[in-house]
Amino acid sequence: MFDTLTEKLNFSLSKLNKKGTISEKDLDNTLKEVRLSMLEADVDYKVTRQFVINLKEKLKNSNVFSSLSPGQSVVKYVQDELVDILGGDSFTINKSSQRPSVILLVGLQGTGKTTTAAKLALYLRNQKNSVLLAACDLQRPAAIEQLNQLGKEFNLPVYSQNKNNSNPLQVAIDAKKIAVDQNFDFLILDTAGRIAIDQNLMFELKTIKEKINPVEILLVLDAMTGQDAVNSGSLFNDALDATGVILTKTDGDARGGAALSMKNKLGIPIKFLGTGEKPHQLEQFHPDRMASRILGMGDIQTLIEKAKSNSENNDLEILEQKIKKEEFDLNDLLNQLKTLKKMGSVSDLFGMIPGINSIRGKINPSDFNDDKLKYTEAIILSMTPIERKNPLIINGSRRKRIATGSGTSPSEINQLLNQFKQMKKMMKKISKGDSQRSLMEIFNKK
Repeated sequence: MFDTLTEKLNFSLSKLNKKGTISEKDLDNTLKEVRLSMLEADVDYKVTRQFVINLKEKLKNSNVFSSLSPGQSVVKYVQDELVDILGGDSFTINKSSQRPSVILLVGLQGTGKTTTAAKLALYLRNQKNSVLLAACDLQRPAAIEQLNQLGKEFNLPVYSQNKNNSNPLQVAIDAKKIAVDQNFDFLILDTAGRIAIDQNLMFELKTIKEKINPVEILLVLDAMTGQDAVNSGSLFNDALDATGVILTKTDGDARGGAALSMKNKLGIPIKFLGTGEKPHQLEQFHPDRMASRILGMGDIQTLIEKAKSNSENNDLEILEQKIKKEEFDLNDLLNQLKTLKKMGSVSDLFGMIPGINSIRGKINPSDFNDDKLKYTEAIILSMTPIERKNPLIINGSRRKRIATGSGTSPSEINQLLNQFKQMKKMMKKISKGDSQRSLMEIFNKK
């Protein structure tokens, strides 16, 4: 979502890193470039203007002009200001004093509310909560069926009624009664959206809010729509006094302006980001981590959390022992690829690695994408268990068979085997390094 902004900001700020000292003119030129970068990223004009004014004032009141590393000082101030406009603190889901805590999801049609409802239910269940979903969208064809299907797929309870014999308020009331009787921790109401905001929609939502008294009213907004998401969010917020935002489709080619404008324009925090279509691709929003990503500094904390949530400690111990004993084979690589796929988009994960921005231009981005992983997985799956265990036995005829089975070419098989050979050499060096922390130490970092 922030790729273009990251590239432009780093280009502007990197110029200062090459200077021993900076002048007021250097700073003004950099701030001008920062302002243009943010406007091109579709950040609201007033938000951008205030951002630059605040940044300029703080920099001129600091000792940046006499600093021994002025470039780094400017980057630190930019990072702090980004954290501030992104919301400052992280916010999670509120809980009421009595069960269930009701969450009302609202937004326009097409923002992904129904899918987000299921994702949020999974997120809460992973935190040891019981969750009931309620299908209150009686407007969109197949909305009830979609939520029921998601419930079956992920083993989530869903309450629904025949839309011809009910109304959204009655569904919400009945669902809450069931949630109370069965002592659910959370009740998530998936409500109807519209192509445009209208009075009927708002009256329906206000009535549900008044009768159900939700602890959370979350605006589900589409990052792809840019400032339109901010504008529609403002209308919903004015009518309902929302408590937070879930920004969806952040894995698309959105420029990031909505995220950077949201807190300032709406006065409520972004609580979650939808980072893909898969059920686990909903993550809590952390302004400090996002600011770090925008500036190309990576986000190792989120990377570790993703790895921990998709790996068992026992698996990590086994993997560590295999690496130490030089027993890591293609079966282990296949298992790691499957874990990597669960963690999300490869390009997003790649961007979380600290320092990755410093080697841009020295690597081939095509080597780090989801399609590449699919081909690698197909190649390994086309091998026999013996070949995966001992790839040295793979000769010309075996390469041809593997290539046919995976839809690739013998040269691609060679490339993978050579990469795996280099990987094992690297692992051997790492495992024998005295200063290298163990995998368990890294993944158990708090």
